[in-house]
Amino acid sequence: MKVIMSSLQWAAFILAGAVVVPIVIGEAFDMSSLEISSFLQRTLFVLGVAGLLQVLLGHRLPLMEGPAGLWWGIFIVYAGLVSSGGLSGESALRQLEAGMLISGTLFLIAGFFRWIDAIKQLFTPLVTGTYLILLVSQLSGSFIQGILGIGYFTDRVDPRVALPAIGILIFTILLSKSSIPFVRSYSILISLITGWIVFYLLHLTKTPSVPAEIFSLPQPLAFGPPELSSGMILTAIMTAMLLLTNMIASMKVVENVIQAQTKTREDPDYNRASIITGVNQWLSGLFAAVGNVPISATAGFLLTTKTVERLPFIIGSLIVIFISFFPAFTTFAANLPTPLGYAVIFITIASLVSLGIREYYSLKMTEQELFIISLSLMIGIGSLFVPGETLTHLPSSVMSIANNGLILGTLTCLVLEQVYQGLDRRKKRKNSA
Repeated sequence: MKVIMSSLQWAAFILAGAVVVPIVIGEAFDMSSLEISSFLQRTLFVLGVAGLLQVLLGHRLPLMEGPAGLWWGIFIVYAGLVSSGGLSGESALRQLEAGMLISGTLFLIAGFFRWIDAIKQLFTPLVTGTYLILLVSQLSGSFIQGILGIGYFTDRVDPRVALPAIGILIFTILLSKSSIPFVRSYSILISLITGWIVFYLLHLTKTPSVPAEIFSLPQPLAFGPPELSSGMILTAIMTAMLLLTNMIASMKVVENVIQAQTKTREDPDYNRASIITGVNQWLSGLFAAVGNVPISATAGFLLTTKTVERLPFIIGSLIVIFISFFPAFTTFAANLPTPLGYAVIFITIASLVSLGIREYYSLKMTEQELFIISLSLMIGIGSLFVPGETLTHLPSSVMSIANNGLILGTLTCLVLEQVYQGLDRRKKRKNSA
């Protein structure tokens, strides 16, 4: 019974984190409801398979795969190019397919040549802590807007939606702090089911369209054959480098959480994880889905539910794959009220801040470290407030960094720490000489 409940909770968590992105991208490209449902189907299929491949053959951690924020942003950038007349919708989507294939190839190369071990050394507690705090900073705006109902029925704050969403948020927090182990462990699943019923009774759910097919397999290359362009090649190279940063950080965070809860040391293979991530990026390109990456928010889920075993995650991923074969289930999942999804996983994301602060606790907090933290957070959080439309004239490779406070701040922290360490080593050599 425990395994079944934990597996359902994993499936619910994966679905809650996955359904929003394909819907938003589909609307940006003016896809029909049928095309969006098919896009969601392919994305769920790839995410389920990607999670299975990683937990069985890659890093072997219960670490959810989700739509990468970077690829999400690049899809939106290309949708903007389409709306401005700079590119046709068909060409843009085919170039995005090619970009994910290129990204996957780079991950495969990095894994096969075992470059990840060297790169991993760059992710010190200083960098990891900064990454986690910037991650929450970047996500917090979307979560608050989502819970307030902005963009659900109207573009303004909607009290009809906000009040029940806030109520579910409080309900989720209370369940996660319950003294009853069963309730605490399955707080997300209980809250999701309860919230969906509440939203339905209050007539806050949207009417789902009826699919024509009962069973269907995800269609490969649904956007057509991949189309190469110089801009996309450069963008894909930059994206792969940044996603590599994301993958390593996510693995380290989840590894630390599991180690703290089980008192046993996990030793995931980062090179093998890179190879499987390359395969998963290829799957995203071949099935015209949103490019995926290991999601750091999984650490918050593990902290909240205390479910660190691999079996429930494996079964949960299989459930997601199973759902993707049935358009009725996919359509139903696509109609998850987005304010409810944000409310249910709010505490999961918020708990990542505590993980970031714990990383800082392991530091000596010298003036040098405090300076790096301050500058990195200032640059990372500050860049979140730069309107995306002010960057559209820049090359897409530059824009993918400048428009992403998480990556910009993390890179700032990483570079500054390496510069200071290099200066310290140089000073020690001079003194010893």
